[in-house]
Amino acid sequence: MTRIVAAVLVAVGVALGGWFIGNGFAHRHPNRSVTVKGLAERNVKADIALWQIQFAETGNDLAGVQATIQRDDVAITGFLRQHKLGTDAIAFHSVQVTDRAARNYGNDQYKTRFVVTGTIMVRTKDVDAVAAAVQDTGTLIAQGVVLGNPDGGFNEGPNYLFDGINALKLSMIAEATKNARTAAEQFARDSGSRLGGIVRANQGVFEILPRDKAPMLQQDKQIDKTVRVVATLDYALVD
Repeated sequence: MTRIVAAVLVAVGVALGGWFIGNGFAHRHPNRSVTVKGLAERNVKADIALWQIQFAETGNDLAGVQATIQRDDVAITGFLRQHKLGTDAIAFHSVQVTDRAARNYGNDQYKTRFVVTGTIMVRTKDVDAVAAAVQDTGTLIAQGVVLGNPDGGFNEGPNYLFDGINALKLSMIAEATKNARTAAEQFARDSGSRLGGIVRANQGVFEILPRDKAPMLQQDKQIDKTVRVVATLDYALVD
């Protein structure tokens, strides 16, 4: 009798185990999802201009060179004022004196002993005024102002920055997400499925790009720019 009961229990156990295993596989569907990207772009205009103007004079008489550099400083300040870039737009003035005879490297082959370099930093929200002034720097050259420095440096022109990206973030993320969902819905229709909820989302990194795209063209040298964000989302697919 004991052997019969044991055999029955083993048979029932095997049957139940088979039922659970079978039903487990029947409900274990592989996860199905689709990864899509959504793009949002805005054309914007720079709202800050930074312009470092460097100028230099050389000579063997330090007092004379300093007097000339002060004259240049006055000329540049007046030039900026004429272009609506007054005192409030000038962040700082600085002067640096180099005595070539005091250098402990190189040789003594120089024509003039002293190099006095002046720098004026312009910082303003009036980017159009800066752009106009840059186009008119020939006026300064005609007055005898030497822009750059005699050791090979030159003025690279202003940098144009965009500081309003935070005001665009919410609307651009919403647009990128919407575009991503549209692509996911199209994929679901094409595959004979229905679109489920978001499984995973990555809003992406905001980029500021040059409006005009060309090799070696930097965005901070252009007033007009493009702000871009790409959102990446994973959506579940439902049969």
